[in-house]
Amino acid sequence: MRMTVSDQSLAEAAGSGDAQAFSILIERHYECVFRLAFRLTGSKAEAEDLTQDICAALPDKLIKFRGEAKFTTWLWRVVVNAAHDRRRRVATRAKHGEGWGDWEKNRQAANAETAEALDWLTQAMCALPGDLRDTLALVLDDATHDQAAEVLGISPGTVAWRVSEAKKHLRALREKEDQI
Repeated sequence: MRMTVSDQSLAEAAGSGDAQAFSILIERHYECVFRLAFRLTGSKAEAEDLTQDICAALPDKLIKFRGEAKFTTWLWRVVVNAAHDRRRRVATRAKHGEGWGDWEKNRQAANAETAEALDWLTQAMCALPGDLRDTLALVLDDATHDQAAEVLGISPGTVAWRVSEAKKHLRALREKEDQI
């Protein structure tokens, strides 16, 4: 009979340098990290890059893991923070890229064509304000309202409100598209 080691124990061992424990954690949670990264970025390529960045940084982050939260909740927070950092970098680059003329316009047009190839929900989620998108992405990734609240540092009631607001935004967007 094979015993399953808890994520908490594996995280503590990996934080102490146990490569096998780290490998098991990555194997268990890679798909979940990618799925949440995809929902937060709206792009498969961006999600793949973000997931790889997170996996590369995870050994250092695990050293700081104190086990005060469930491992998956802590990991979701790592993903959300990494997505926020990436968004800030992209916004900064876009701001600095203004005025680059035709090259920048062509790059943005190519990005827009790529975005059109994504499914409707992913595109629509990209139109949501960041706080609503983050909350909805966590809930769609099977986080409970309590878990999402812990990850985002807000109350469960605020999570419920944000999900409701996100649904309103998505419904309005769908109705606007249907009128066209």
